[in-house]
Amino acid sequence: MPDSDPSANIHSMDEFKAMDRSVEVLIVDSNACNGPSFTHLDVSSFKGLRVFKVKDNSFAYVEELNLVELEKLERVVIGVNCFSKENNSGHFSLKNCRQVKELKMGRYSFRGYSTCEIENNDSLEMIEMGE
Repeated sequence: MPDSDPSANIHSMDEFKAMDRSVEVLIVDSNACNGPSFTHLDVSSFKGLRVFKVKDNSFAYVEELNLVELEKLERVVIGVNCFSKENNSGHFSLKNCRQVKELKMGRYSFRGYSTCEIENNDSLEMIEMGE
């Protein structure tokens, strides 16, 4: 991916780990990043990120998702059946993202999570969960 490309499509964890942190739009394909050794996802190092989109059936084993202090983040869209490990100890954080307007989570996503922190997101207008 060229350095000037403001967006990235991710198919695997290796691609995610190796990608340029200056992307503005991050799209994770369906059925991606489902390895059992990948249990935590911190997107907070993507400081220029405006859109974080995860298509269906991805991040099956991730127990913790952090979207924190992303000043340019405007939109978070999670497909169906993502972040779906059912251990009742998962943790989701969307905090201090002052430009985020929209948070959408598809049905069955985060179903094993016990904690959901959504705070200090001054522009948040819509939260949609399920169908």
